[in-house]
Amino acid sequence: MFPDLAEQLRIREQRGLRRIRQIIDGPQTSHVTIDGRNYLAFCSNDYLGLANHPKLIQSICEGAQRYGVGAGASHLINGHSSAHHRFEAAAAVFTGFSQSLLFSTGYMANAGVVNALVGRDDAVFADKLNHASLNDAALLSKAKFIRYPHLNLVMLEKRLAASQARRKLIISDAVFSMDGDIAPIPQLTALCERYDAMLLLDDAHGFGVLGRQGRGCLHLPPEPVHSPRVVYMATLGKAAGVFGAFVAADPDVIETLIQSARSYIYTTATPPLLSHALLASLQLIEQDEWRRDLLAQHIAQLKQGLQALPWKLLPSDTPIQPLLIGDHMDAVRISQALRERGILAPAIRPPTVPQGTARLRISLSAAHQPQDISLLIDALNDLSAQS
Repeated sequence: MFPDLAEQLRIREQRGLRRIRQIIDGPQTSHVTIDGRNYLAFCSNDYLGLANHPKLIQSICEGAQRYGVGAGASHLINGHSSAHHRFEAAAAVFTGFSQSLLFSTGYMANAGVVNALVGRDDAVFADKLNHASLNDAALLSKAKFIRYPHLNLVMLEKRLAASQARRKLIISDAVFSMDGDIAPIPQLTALCERYDAMLLLDDAHGFGVLGRQGRGCLHLPPEPVHSPRVVYMATLGKAAGVFGAFVAADPDVIETLIQSARSYIYTTATPPLLSHALLASLQLIEQDEWRRDLLAQHIAQLKQGLQALPWKLLPSDTPIQPLLIGDHMDAVRISQALRERGILAPAIRPPTVPQGTARLRISLSAAHQPQDISLLIDALNDLSAQS
């Protein structure tokens, strides 16, 4: 019926770029079951191992008993629960802001923030390796979309200085999801001060993992970054182990989002039981320092064990450890060879990453054990020897 679509799909398949969903049977843990076979998984964003934590499961059950299942309405009609409100207050305090606002997803949060803050007479300045949600949000806003080379603050400053836009908004990942490196947040904030700009920081992969007690990238050493120019977004389905996202910012920004962010206004609120569980998740993030300590040990073990490979790990001190392969067909072949050994490590290919930079994206979790890391190291070294 749609020959042009069929041809596009055929070409994608031929080029080794077709994506396939895997159906997992059971909870998200370091070991998963797919089609009746057990796998050691290095492909989850459940960095702290909370997605199947008994305390969160108990909290979900308590939340369902207290609030039911669905929210029933949007936040501005009749769907804003006391559970939502309590979590928003707790998330603001935890991250060092006066207020926060819940969104259904990080994608919706970024879309809501950018489109509420800038429009046709404004400019958005974006790191070239930003997540797709930030790029799509900028394009949707109709503001002038100005990109700068990855982490190149010299070029960013030149473009800020040359801009005559009414309002300027810098948007950046805090931890870059495919490379695992971290944005220079103090320097970005300083540029905002110098050029009267705002900064939207997407900390999807830093919240819960980095900073003092997992408070995120704004709390990295040497000292926390506090600025009314920062709009902070974090997702809640990764290290927090549940679902959703929140934006923390100055009260005027939060009120602007309540009044103008279409992805907040025109959607049903998330189930209150999730916010009830997220309050428990915040406690675990704050208290369980051992989880972050264990992650650091896993990262060091992996780096040490893969030193002799012809493929190199990109520089990252986060649970995201990308092993750069280069050719996307080679990346798929190595990923498939690991799968045959019972190990899941996904191949990341264009267009998600640039041509010639295909990689295995190894995601580590506090749910892993040292022997799990050893199994991956041994398998990759063995595959390298066979190449």
